[in-house]
Amino acid sequence: MGIKRSLIFAFAVCNLSLYFGQEKSIDTVYIFDNQMNKVKLFHKITTLNPADIQKNSSNLSEVLRFQSPVYIKENGRGAVSSPSFRGTTAQQTAFVWNGININSQFLGQGDVNNIALFGYDQMEIKPGGGSVIYGSGAIGGSIHLNNDLSFNQGFHGSLNSEIASFGTFNNFLKASYSNEKFSFKATGSHAISQNEYEVLESRNYINKNGKYYKSNINIAAAYKIAPYHQISWISETFDGNQHYPIFFESQTSTRYETQNFRSLLSWDWKKSKFNNILRAAYTEENFQYFANLNQPRTSGGVGKNYIVKNDFNYFITPKWNVNIIGEFQQNHAEGIGTSGIGDEVRNIASIAGLLRYITSSNISFEAGIKKDFVEGFDSPVLYSFSGKWKAANWYQVNLNLSKNFRFPSFNDLYWQPGGNPNLKPETSVQADMNHEFKVGDFKLTMSPYYIRIKDMLRWMNTPMGYWAPFNTNQVESYGLESQLTYQKQINQHHFKLNAGYIFTKSKDLEINKQLMYVPLHKVFVNADYNYRSVRFYIQGMYNGLTYTDSNEKKSEALQPYFVMNAGISGTILKKYTIGFKVNNIFDEIYETMAYYPLPKRNYSINFNINF
Repeated sequence: MGIKRSLIFAFAVCNLSLYFGQEKSIDTVYIFDNQMNKVKLFHKITTLNPADIQKNSSNLSEVLRFQSPVYIKENGRGAVSSPSFRGTTAQQTAFVWNGININSQFLGQGDVNNIALFGYDQMEIKPGGGSVIYGSGAIGGSIHLNNDLSFNQGFHGSLNSEIASFGTFNNFLKASYSNEKFSFKATGSHAISQNEYEVLESRNYINKNGKYYKSNINIAAAYKIAPYHQISWISETFDGNQHYPIFFESQTSTRYETQNFRSLLSWDWKKSKFNNILRAAYTEENFQYFANLNQPRTSGGVGKNYIVKNDFNYFITPKWNVNIIGEFQQNHAEGIGTSGIGDEVRNIASIAGLLRYITSSNISFEAGIKKDFVEGFDSPVLYSFSGKWKAANWYQVNLNLSKNFRFPSFNDLYWQPGGNPNLKPETSVQADMNHEFKVGDFKLTMSPYYIRIKDMLRWMNTPMGYWAPFNTNQVESYGLESQLTYQKQINQHHFKLNAGYIFTKSKDLEINKQLMYVPLHKVFVNADYNYRSVRFYIQGMYNGLTYTDSNEKKSEALQPYFVMNAGISGTILKKYTIGFKVNNIFDEIYETMAYYPLPKRNYSINFNINF
C-alpha cells in the first residue's frame, strides 16, 4: 500500500514522468481530499492511521491530546471539547471532512467529542493557516478527516470491540470490496459510556450525569465509468447524546443531542496534462439542548449547507502547473426555541488560483490567491506562499506565508439576546519556517511561527447583563513547534518514536497578557515496539501552567501535569488480536478545563477480528 500511495502522490502532484508519455487512467487508490497530497509538499503534517487512533479510543479529544501539538479543552471526559492551535481558539480551527469544511454554521467551530472517532482511513493535523484552500476558520490550523477507496483488493472486513472503565463499550465494524472498476466501503461504530468517575482529591469531584453515546455510519463507493473518468460518492451519518456533568445533587441535570449528515458526490476527469474534479456536497447539522433532562427541548437549531466545488489542475510543463478552484455554497440556518435565530440564508462564493513549481531538485514553491464573496460582508483578498529548499541531503527548509480569515457565525450575528449583525470578519497574517534535519533514522523538525489576528471575534459581558460578540481583540501569537521521529527495523524488531515540544506565547495586545487556556509549554511522546505478532506502546503528555482568566492569575491557573498511558496487544493466526491498555498509569490529578477533572487510572480490553 505504501508503494501505491507513493506512485499516486508523484502523479497527482508532479506528473513528471508521464507528461510526455501515455495518458494515465484513474489512480488505484482514490483519495477524496485531492489537495492534501499537495499541501504535504510544503507543510508539516501529522498523519494518524487507524492503529494510531486505536491507542486513544475513548474519544477524539484523547487522540489529539496525546498525539498532536493541539491543546484540547474538555469539560470532563466525553463532554464539550474544543481545540486550540498555536494559541488561537476553537473558532480559528477548521475541521475538514474529505476536503469539505464542516465547522458549525451556528458556533463557527467543531465540537471535538461530537465528531466520529472511527471510520476514517487517515486523520491529518495541519498547523498554520489554510484559508486559500480550506476556507473560513482555517487560521490557527486544520484537522482533516480523510477517506480513500482502493481497487483490485477483493473483500476485507474487520470487527473491533472494546470494554473499558466507567461502563464504556466501543464497537467498530468495517467491510470493503473492490475489483478493477468498482470499489465499495462501509463502516459503522457505536460507543456508549455511563461515564461516572470520581476524583475525590479535586474538590470531591464525581462526574455525575456524564453519560454519553454516539453512533456513526460511513458509506463510500467509486466506479470507473471510462478510462479517464470516475464517479465517487461518500456519505456519513452521526448521532450523539451528551449528558452534562453536575456538581451537586440539587442541580438540574441537562443534556445535548446532535445529528449530523454529510454527503459528497465527485466526478473525476484525469489525463496526463490536466485533471478536473467536480464535487457536489450536502451537509446538515441538527442539535437540541434540554435544560431539564426529562423535559422537552429548550432550544436547538437546524443548519443545511449546499456546496458545489470545481478543482481544475493544468500542467503547463512537467515542472509548472496551475490550479483553479471555484466554489459556491448556500448556508441555511433555523433556530428553535430560545435561540432567537429565525430562518436565515447566506450565499458564499469563492475563486482561488494557485501556481506551483515542483521539481525533484532543490527548490519548489507554491503561490496562491483567493477572493471570497460572502453575502453581507466585505471579504479581504487572501494569499499564500510556500517555498521549499533542500539545501543538503540532511537539511531542508520550508517557508510559509499567508493571510486568512473567518466570517461571523449565525450565533454571532443573530443569537438573542446579544447577536450583532454589524460584526466584521476576523483576518490574520502568519508566517512559519519549518527546518527539517535528517540524521540516520532520526528526523527533527523545528517550526518557529508568528500569527497576528485583527478584529478577533469575542463574546463579552455587557452592562445589560447578557453576553454579546464584538470585534475587539488584537492578538499576537508566536512560538515554536518541534517534532522528533525515529523508525528502525532490526530483523523482526520494529521501533517507532514520535515526540514533540510546543512553546506558545499568545497575547491579547490590549492588556499584554497571555490568552486563557493557552499553555506556554506542551510535550508529547509516543513510542512503539513490535516483535512479530506482539505490539507494545507507551504515551506521555506534559502540559505546563495554563491560565484560566485574562489577567494571568496563578492562583486560578491549571497546574502543570504529566500523564502516561501504555498498551500491549498480540495477534493469533493473523486474524485475531487482543489488547490491554492502562490510561493515566500514575493516577495524575489533572484538568484541561477548570473544575472538570479528567479520570484517574483506568483500563480497557479490546478484541479485533480480521476476515
